[in-house]
Amino acid sequence: MFSTQRRPGGTLRLPWMRRALLRHRRLLAAVLLCAAAGTCVEAFLPRAEPGTPVIAAASDLAAGTVLAAADLRILALPSSAVPPGAQTRREDLLGQRLAAPLRRGDIITDTRLVGPGLLTGTAPGTVAVPLRPADPSTVRLVGAGQRVDVVVSTGNGYETAAASEVIARNLAVLWSSPGEDPSSAWSASPAEAGLVVVAASPEDAAALAGSSTAGQVHLVLTAGR
Repeated sequence: MFSTQRRPGGTLRLPWMRRALLRHRRLLAAVLLCAAAGTCVEAFLPRAEPGTPVIAAASDLAAGTVLAAADLRILALPSSAVPPGAQTRREDLLGQRLAAPLRRGDIITDTRLVGPGLLTGTAPGTVAVPLRPADPSTVRLVGAGQRVDVVVSTGNGYETAAASEVIARNLAVLWSSPGEDPSSAWSASPAEAGLVVVAASPEDAAALAGSSTAGQVHLVLTAGR
């Protein structure tokens, strides 16, 4: 309680603090109201969750790149923003090969790597089979998702009669090397140039495995069915 003082003549004199409060009571009420509103709003805001570490490309990377430590960086994302299959351990990626080009900052997921991740969403038992067509220029015509028939040609038409046989039909291309153009930002390494990886059933895979020794391998683009 504030004490009061009596002026000479009998009038009461309020202390200076009480006079200040009375003079600025509307301003003080507004400040207190704003503070209460801010506290109420803060109580309903979602709590910031700790970031989940994920691995991203440290620079633009070409398809077929064998990943090294310098190619990778760690980003922290809210758990709700982490894509399925995102890689979280740098050491697990060292030596892995990219199945598609990446831009700097792209999150690396299992579907971006040459390996089991390429088979995500395929029928149980499906396997990935690498093929090297006899005509490397064919590879520039196919990309992930394209459907192809695989044809093996034997003979030369002279000493040995020429013959062709379709050994697998309607296979989905999982990955293809981007060619050997040195001016391209996405050129493949020499070992991957002219290579195509297709998804095949175990039965088709058995025939495809020996196709390169049986004759020349050709890919025929199809519309899928």
